[in-house]
Order: sequence, then C-alpha cells, then structure tokens
Amino acid sequence: MSIRILCLGDIVGRPGRKVVEQKLKGLVKERGIDLVIANSENIAAGSGITANLFHKVRAYGVDVVTLGDHVYRKADILPTMQASERIVRPANLSPQAVGRTHTVVTTAGGVQVGVFCLLGRIFMNNMPADDPFATADRVLRQFPAGVKVIVCDMHAEASSEKVAMGHHLDGRASMVVGTHTHIPTADSKVLGGGTAFISDLGMCGPYDSVLGRRKEKVLKFMTTSMPTQFDVATGDVRMCGAIAEIDETTGRAISMERVEVQGESVDPAYDADDKSNWQGGQAGGGE
Repeated sequence: MSIRILCLGDIVGRPGRKVVEQKLKGLVKERGIDLVIANSENIAAGSGITANLFHKVRAYGVDVVTLGDHVYRKADILPTMQASERIVRPANLSPQAVGRTHTVVTTAGGVQVGVFCLLGRIFMNNMPADDPFATADRVLRQFPAGVKVIVCDMHAEASSEKVAMGHHLDGRASMVVGTHTHIPTADSKVLGGGTAFISDLGMCGPYDSVLGRRKEKVLKFMTTSMPTQFDVATGDVRMCGAIAEIDETTGRAISMERVEVQGESVDPAYDADDKSNWQGGQAGGGE
C-alpha cells in the first residue's frame, strides 16, 4: 500500500491564500492526496503567520504547516504554536524557542506521518540557527519507531545546502523538499536510497513579480538604493508544490513530481490580515 503526500511551497500573502483556497481541495480529490503540508511563513502580507491565518489555511485543506525564518514575525501565533500539533517551527533554533520541532499526524487511512522543518545557514543571516544536519539526525531519533513515513522541509537560500540535505537524509526520510527561494526547480526525483527530493517547491502566489513582491517596487530599490514598501504583487497567481507517492510500510518513495495549478489574479493585494510595514532592504528569498 502507498500514500500520496502533497507539499506546497511558500504561501505568499492574500494571493497565495486565495489560490490555495480555490484550488487545493480540487487537486486533493483529483490526485488522491492523503496529506497536505504547506510552508506558510509568508502568509501574512508576505512575512509571518497569524493565528487567524493558520486556522484559515487549515480550513482550506492544509494538514500541517511548516515555517521558516519569519516564524516569529507575528506574536499572536505563539500560543497556537505551543498548543497545536499541526504547526512546526524550524527544529534547529534554540531549545528555548517557542513551538514544536516536529510532529506526527495520522492520515484518514490510518498512516502515521512525521513532519519537521529546518533552517539553512548559508546566506541566511536574519536568524541564528544550529547545524541543520546534526539537528536532522537528532529529530529522526525522536520519532517513534513505528513512524516510517517522514517529511522534511529544508527552508534555505542555497541550493547546494538543500541538495546536500537531500543526500544526507536519503533513505532515512521519505521526502525532503526545499522552500524559501520562491522559484520552482526542475530537479524533482527519487534519490537512490528512496527519498523523494526537490530543491525548491516554488511558491503559492503571484509569479508576475519579484519573488512575490511588486516588480516596480523591488526595481526602485535595486536601481536607486532607496528604501521602499515591498508590496505583495497580484498577477499570474499559481499554486506550486510536489506530490510524492510513498510506500507506507517501508517509507520509501515510489515517485515524485512537480505540480503547478494556475489561479486567478487577485486585486487588491491586501485584506484586514495583510498590513505590511516592511521597508525594502533586501529582496531575497522568503521575503
């Protein structure tokens, strides 16, 4: 027997939320998906997550939320992170950091799935993090022996670090997916040890943009060096991710493929939950 797991790339602002709301349940039904995991650290105006938006994305059909370097941008998420088994923070933060380092959830078919996420360290300067490789080893030892299917979200800037993590966990995790850079990569595959891998899932959000932000705003900053508001864009909205079919007995992946679903442009960009005061200083991945 096998299960099918869908991992979605960073959900960016209201456009990302709307495309997930509109398209996820149909894709789950069409492709026979058993579990949905989504990186949601950019869901609130492109930076952070609130308790309200966590509950919204769960209602859209996301089973487990993973986070990244913007994990603590919105303080009201902290009680939810302490209480819910459906949201995990990067495991290689300080032991004193709020939130779960990993979780185990059960699919409707009764299969237990372990989920955790990590922060990369190369070119990731806004949040101190421990060695992700040693942390991954430690987290794997903490899963109960009966949990055979394990998914890791590697939230990192450098492709080399994400590829290295895939090989480090090959044969020990069922699925290792990269997030943070918002650009879908063409290297989805099953590695030799049976781990489904992709360097970056892309994003759920507006692709007529610079990594989800309005082009003219980012270009203004890059061409003048003057700070500007990096508003979330609205055009060419897509839901991007990857589906892996996994043997539930061994935890080995059988297949891995990218998915990309076209959505509708969203205008205006913001609702009551999208109040951004972030000033341009960097247009890097995960903004």
